[in-house]
Amino acid sequence: MTTILTFLLFTAAVALLTWWITRGKGTDTEEGFFLAGRSLTGLVIAGSLLLTNLSTEQLVGLNGGAFKEGLSVMAWEVVAGVSLVVLALFFLPRYLKSGIATIPQFLEERYGSGVRALTTGVFIVAYMFILLPFVLYSAAKALSAMLNLPELLGMSQFGTIWVIVAFVAIVGSGYAIFGGLRAVAVSDTFNGLGLLIGGLLITYFTLSHVGGDESFLSAFSKISEANPDAFNSISREGEDINGWAPLFTGVLLLNFFYWCTNQQIIQRTFGAKNLAEGQKGVLLAAFFKILAPLILVVPGIAAFYIANSDEGFKATLLNDAGEVDGGNVYGSLVRLVLPGPLTGFFAAVVMGSILSTFNSVLNSSATLFSLGVYKKAINPSASHKQVVRSGQVCSGVVALLSAIAAPLVFDGQEGIFEFFQSLNAVYFIPLLAIILVGMFTKWADGNSAIITAVTGLLIMIWGTFLGGDIVTKTFGSGYHFMGAVFAVLVFLQLLLAQFMKRETAYVQVDAKVVDLTPWKHAPLVGGCLIVTVLIIYAILSK
Repeated sequence: MTTILTFLLFTAAVALLTWWITRGKGTDTEEGFFLAGRSLTGLVIAGSLLLTNLSTEQLVGLNGGAFKEGLSVMAWEVVAGVSLVVLALFFLPRYLKSGIATIPQFLEERYGSGVRALTTGVFIVAYMFILLPFVLYSAAKALSAMLNLPELLGMSQFGTIWVIVAFVAIVGSGYAIFGGLRAVAVSDTFNGLGLLIGGLLITYFTLSHVGGDESFLSAFSKISEANPDAFNSISREGEDINGWAPLFTGVLLLNFFYWCTNQQIIQRTFGAKNLAEGQKGVLLAAFFKILAPLILVVPGIAAFYIANSDEGFKATLLNDAGEVDGGNVYGSLVRLVLPGPLTGFFAAVVMGSILSTFNSVLNSSATLFSLGVYKKAINPSASHKQVVRSGQVCSGVVALLSAIAAPLVFDGQEGIFEFFQSLNAVYFIPLLAIILVGMFTKWADGNSAIITAVTGLLIMIWGTFLGGDIVTKTFGSGYHFMGAVFAVLVFLQLLLAQFMKRETAYVQVDAKVVDLTPWKHAPLVGGCLIVTVLIIYAILSK
């Protein structure tokens, strides 16, 4: 009961503080609702970036992956540091110069309205049936195990998942529908601090559990003795990310799209008060992403060691079919190593991270629909209030459909994080290709972009759902397949651009919405972060 009470009190406190800080801040205008009035500082941007990303998709997915494959899954976090540097130094100045609120807006400026319509639809559908369902499902798995909800509610694991999914969808919708991006970003900052503290506590208590009477640092030697490859940053044959090569093909490309061109992530950077603050926030987020394996990977590695020596703990990892389920690893570990009151606090922090990602994606979906569909095609003369209202309705519909899809799409999937990434690649790879070609060339027109994007979507759908054996035999890895498709799509669009050209060369116009003076230390800080990533891999590779 103490655990549940602590959970409810912390969750309510964050909601109350967020309301208090954002009350009367104006969400009745498009810019106020969707971009927080372009007033976000570096610290808030960093916290919002991290919390939008660091949800149960990472806590559950990556620790579950580390339970199975060891340290090599850190690639999803550490390589992200490089992508964020690229965002800060290359992409963000261009985005802020255009004064955009959405990526499809940028693509309309570059290619025309047809490309904007296509990409808007792709983003909304993908968020509704891939990203949000995964966030909800992983949330349900984590909270179910942490709070032992199946036993408390007297329900099966699957039934409990439906209950939690509904709860998160309802609460998360409240932030996004009534508070806009400002409420999302402020609540992210509170929850970010809690997640940082709580995540480090989980790592400390887990290592202390393994170390026993010795120092918690002795846990590393114990785990290494039992499994010499546990802390190898480069994976082995048969694992998801096998060797060095995937780091420079699919993993790098997925990271680039996610951190540099994905609407639900970078929308908070569009709300920066100026370029310098935006760059500070992005680079601060990059620093914490490089350190993220301490929270997102190490506990999963330790959990594998504990499971091999503690049958009681191993039993908590079983699903309804009596099989070890990686989705149960993190929640069961939290319940094992944390005292009751702290378990309630951390469950509330996890709930905060879940709500952060969920309401951020809802806000991004609303932004895409309201500015790209409603105001563009349905009601061009709509008032500011009508546009905001359309976004609120869109958020409600997306929340409902994603809640229905969550257990149906992901329940029973083995290696849910890897499955999630494969689904993301279906639209990540084609959209990244046309965005980069658009940035680096001046003459390719909208028709070349549409043909390239649709071709890429069809190839990726085939490779993901139908061509498994052929892809494996031909490319050896799904990540190499992604890299090959990306290269083919870039070549295809460049070829098409020889025949399908704009009437005039594209020249980006400064919308003059914020000060574009860069942070003078950004190149140096970015360079140091990239060198740090390379050093980490060099030290930990075997």
